[in-house]
Amino acid sequence: MAIDFTLTPGQRELQLVSRKFARDVLSSARPAYEKLTTPEERFLATRPAYEAMVAAGFLRKCIPAPAGGENAGLIDMAIMAEELYSVNASITLTMLGTVLGLLPILIGGTPEQCGRLLEPFLKKSGAPLAGFCSSEPGGSANAASPPPGEGVRTTAKLHDDHWVINGRKKWVSSATGWDRKGADVLCVVCRTGAETRPETSVSIIAVERPTPGIAFERAIDAIGHRGHLTPQFGFENVRAPRRNLIGEEGGGLALSSASFTGTAALVGIFGVALMRAAFEFSLNFALTERRGGVHPIIEHQAVGYALADAKMKIEAARYLSWRACHAVDTQNPAADELAIQAKIYGSEMAVTVITDLMRIVGIDSYDNALPFGELLQDALALPIFDGGNMGIRRRQLHTMLKRREYDPLLASGAA
Repeated sequence: MAIDFTLTPGQRELQLVSRKFARDVLSSARPAYEKLTTPEERFLATRPAYEAMVAAGFLRKCIPAPAGGENAGLIDMAIMAEELYSVNASITLTMLGTVLGLLPILIGGTPEQCGRLLEPFLKKSGAPLAGFCSSEPGGSANAASPPPGEGVRTTAKLHDDHWVINGRKKWVSSATGWDRKGADVLCVVCRTGAETRPETSVSIIAVERPTPGIAFERAIDAIGHRGHLTPQFGFENVRAPRRNLIGEEGGGLALSSASFTGTAALVGIFGVALMRAAFEFSLNFALTERRGGVHPIIEHQAVGYALADAKMKIEAARYLSWRACHAVDTQNPAADELAIQAKIYGSEMAVTVITDLMRIVGIDSYDNALPFGELLQDALALPIFDGGNMGIRRRQLHTMLKRREYDPLLASGAA
């Protein structure tokens, strides 16, 4: 098998179209929200740019062609995400968080469910939102914990032809929508059975807007992604039709895991995008600034070597993430392992590389007039969201390594 990282003509076009949109639309979106006080005010101010993103067809480009969209695979999403996220992480995360909210439907939904629930997201108009309601107050690293552990605490009970959902969720992208009444679709991880074993008692149920009972508690004032909404909220007797059970009853944990596999590889690309933005600024700075000396500072080995080290880490993270995306697209047996590795490596390198590049620029990098503060604040989320690297992702790799059948050459394709 040939190893080739050359983009197809279609992928190159997608890259250039995404880059142009980021430059023309997303680059000017931040001033609209950066000085606003509350998380909700900032989120609402991003709506025109998000609507422009939907109108330009980027949300459709994230939905697979068999489901009515235009996406040909995870590598295409990675190419697009890098261009958009490197310019405005907040608005891009709103779109990709919506895609995460739809993944349980795309992976486990019936044709009828896909046709009905995905319809608003296939249009090139409006500002549709979806959320994957997994995380709960008090943490969800042990969602699969059997009693006496609590595991998933949100419950859904069947009454006639409806599920009645009660519980609380937290850190779910855009979950309470533009008006606190809920996103267009929420895929809710909840306990549906009296059976105590999590692998047979946790399910995913789709909640469609409008429905009463979404109880807004607060919008989290996050360190980074300042234009993105992550609320804490509750379900108070929220009703969903019985037909909105996604996949098999009791299959929620497996479906959640499948949904987070692809997103793990994309988080690696998020790290690449932030590192890339920091590197481009730092390189230009080093080529033009003398800082009182005779020569541009790139002439100094300490600066040149630091830039070289950063560039190597960026390229390594990008190609590991592409490899993981390709494995997911081709249903390679090593897909889970590669996706988790890409997530951990790309996210942790982002924090390290941006910090190292700040040292090149010096004290001016601490000025918010320069991009480093925002980039670092956004990067800090990457190791701890979408399955924290310590609480979840390394545990998943550890579990793989303990299996008797584990083959250390599988991920390299040399098994």
